[in-house]
Amino acid sequence: MSLYRFKSRETADLVMLAPSGKRILEILGKDPAHAGVIRHQEMAGAIEALNAAVKAEEMAQQRMKDEAAANGDPVPQFDAISLRMRSAPFIEMLQRSLKAEVEVVWGV
Repeated sequence: MSLYRFKSRETADLVMLAPSGKRILEILGKDPAHAGVIRHQEMAGAIEALNAAVKAEEMAQQRMKDEAAANGDPVPQFDAISLRMRSAPFIEMLQRSLKAEVEVVWGV
């Protein structure tokens, strides 16, 4: 799959390039190779999982920066667009879908 198109009856479609969509689905414990659904009952947990992954990534990057500074090494460079930025529209879709009690699907 080169693109992921996430759909909800509550929001416009959300299109992501494969690497970003795959990573988000893996964080959620979903199989990125197949069509799927995030049911209303799963959304609060999905939002928590994404927020935890964002926090973990940011902490790991800060730790690497601190270690490099302490060792006098060059500051490591990271992807210009962080997981926080990539996941924000998806989290918003989940929040709105949760409130409306509708599912989010992809690959259909």
